[in-house]
Amino acid sequence: MELLKKIKDTISAYSMLSEGDRVLIGLSGGPDSVCLAVILDKLRTDFNLSLSAVYIDHGLRPEETVGEREFCRVFCDKRGIQFFSETIDVKAHARDKGLSIQEAARELRYGIFEKIAWDMHAVRIALGHNADDRTETFLINLFRGSGRRGLSGIPPVRGKIIRPLIEVERREIEEFLLQKKGDLQIAPTGLPQPYIVDSSNLKKNYFRNWIRLELLAEMRSKNPSVVQNICRTMDILQEEDEYLEITVTKTLIRLISRKSNDTVELFLSPLGTINRPILRRVLRRVLDETEGLRGMDFIHIEDMIDLIRKGSSGDRIFLPKGIRVIKDYSTLVITSRTHQKLNQAILNVPGEVVLKEGRAVIKAFMTDDKTEERGDVRTVAEFDADKTGATLTVRSREKGDFFYPEGFGRRKKLQDFFVDNKIPRDERDTVPIVLSGDKIVWVAGLRGDERFRVRPETEKILRLIIARTS
Repeated sequence: MELLKKIKDTISAYSMLSEGDRVLIGLSGGPDSVCLAVILDKLRTDFNLSLSAVYIDHGLRPEETVGEREFCRVFCDKRGIQFFSETIDVKAHARDKGLSIQEAARELRYGIFEKIAWDMHAVRIALGHNADDRTETFLINLFRGSGRRGLSGIPPVRGKIIRPLIEVERREIEEFLLQKKGDLQIAPTGLPQPYIVDSSNLKKNYFRNWIRLELLAEMRSKNPSVVQNICRTMDILQEEDEYLEITVTKTLIRLISRKSNDTVELFLSPLGTINRPILRRVLRRVLDETEGLRGMDFIHIEDMIDLIRKGSSGDRIFLPKGIRVIKDYSTLVITSRTHQKLNQAILNVPGEVVLKEGRAVIKAFMTDDKTEERGDVRTVAEFDADKTGATLTVRSREKGDFFYPEGFGRRKKLQDFFVDNKIPRDERDTVPIVLSGDKIVWVAGLRGDERFRVRPETEKILRLIIARTS
């Protein structure tokens, strides 16, 4: 059987299956997934496979899904394939996450695959993507202006996911199923073909459908080998992409200063000297691998590069989804972390207060040693303790706040002080304001108040230290 051999060669070339694997099949009832399930069923003995399949109702075609689910259930029952059925609310997810219907469907669908695979201890998730799907993705990404990575197309293997049909054209799949229609014994009978036709795949208002039904069909009429040729180009691009990704991995080892689910800090020193092609990939990798930073486009990567190369310390750009990119003194900070106003807290002297919202701690203690080294003026400040008193308040800025900046000589609105000192608007609520009564003593980390400064006659010194926490 020519098609079976072709698929077996693909499975072997990419090491998709091993002896005794548990495999979960994504089964929609369409020709690709039906063909995939038939082939894996035929290979079950060769690899001693345990097969399961899941049908996912996306909630988009209620008039068709009942029949599709029953088709898939009967198909699996006839072959002794364990069957699961799940329902997802794509429209709600798209609305909640600000995604397109297609993006939301894919995100939820892959989540279901992973969940069921985990529950049943499946080591492989088999999906029915074929050479035409790969070509369509190439053309979509070409229109979008994707780089080499995007043009590499759908990979044959990614983690648990395998795509045994990735080198088979859709026409080969449909021909195989029609030829074997009598042998497949697929219910319900009466269908002109042994698979389900999804009506949404026939609507040309979807970009991918237009590519498949119009553009690719026209290209194939001019050159019947167009899918093979494009797939060959993608194979070359993929090999080159894999080589470049090794360089990116080596580069990232010396770049990352700090990383969490929503924030990445990269050292500027090597970052600014990296060649632009590799720098694009480095930034793309960082964004893609950080949960709260995914989904940026090419133009956003270019904006980040311009900030790295042309921006000054303290400059920042604002990207979609609440992401901010800040060029600091020695690092580039990429974050989607939202700033919260500080909860008001009492700071007793001596003592300390932890500001969870501002990710900082302020410590206070007394000293009478005027000769003691003060330290970094940005993190350590000293005041006349007799004037401040032993009970202080720490809070965020409030409307109407003013103080007398040390060395300035006159009253200044806190808002104007922030503007003059180029404190970013999105960070102003996180700057701790230390007060004695209703008077500002210290704009923490920035400037003390002239009214409380240490003078020659000062007897007791209040020392305040601010330390940032992660």
